[in-house]
Amino acid sequence: MADPETPAANQGPVIISSSSSERAPIIYFDGASCFGHHNGAIQIELAANLLMPVGAAVRVDVVQTAHLRCSVAAALALREALDKALAMYQQGQQQPPAEDIPAVKN
Repeated sequence: MADPETPAANQGPVIISSSSSERAPIIYFDGASCFGHHNGAIQIELAANLLMPVGAAVRVDVVQTAHLRCSVAAALALREALDKALAMYQQGQQQPPAEDIPAVKN
């Protein structure tokens, strides 16, 4: 039996159906409110903050936006994708700002 924590080495190219791309939900979250595992499935609850006016003040309500369930292999793949996306973001932050082009040249 294969180790569930080690992704298969030669899975071949993955082709995502174009018919599903437009229908996939966009999930926004401000954080993970809790996490765990059950029967081999990783469980993560994603939550977002809602600003609710209360008279002249504002109350912050936290609501669940998604219940993420996946295998250990899928969780590892998600972690790898997040690490790579964060590395791309950090690399973009370290690049010097583009040189301003003057509106009028002498």
